[in-house]
Amino acid sequence: RHSEGLLNTEFVTALGSVVYHASCHQRVQNVGPKTRDLLKLIPDTEVTMIERCSGHDGTYGVKAETFDKAMRIGRPVVNAIRKNQPDHYGSDCPIAGNHLANGVGDGSTAEHPISLLRKAYGI
Repeated sequence: RHSEGLLNTEFVTALGSVVYHASCHQRVQNVGPKTRDLLKLIPDTEVTMIERCSGHDGTYGVKAETFDKAMRIGRPVVNAIRKNQPDHYGSDCPIAGNHLANGVGDGSTAEHPISLLRKAYGI
């Protein structure tokens, strides 16, 4: 849509630094980095994309018997978020985002890319 001139790119708010987690199911479906590319259109916004498993995997991240393992699997993504100290972080997958926020553990919340676009448009 952007290449055809159909996307409104009149963003009014920069997002600063964003860590974007590409969810496993999105990568398997060969969607490509479309969300990252969209976020990069926002002026004064730096996007770091992480292509690793969050560790959640459906109910795996909420069952008592697998929770610790799920957190270990997601630790590289959590560490990347902490290292980057972004203004925003999130995933296209809401449960992956919540799982990552749980791992970050500082009271912050993951933001869905659509919510980030809403902020950038000033809505």
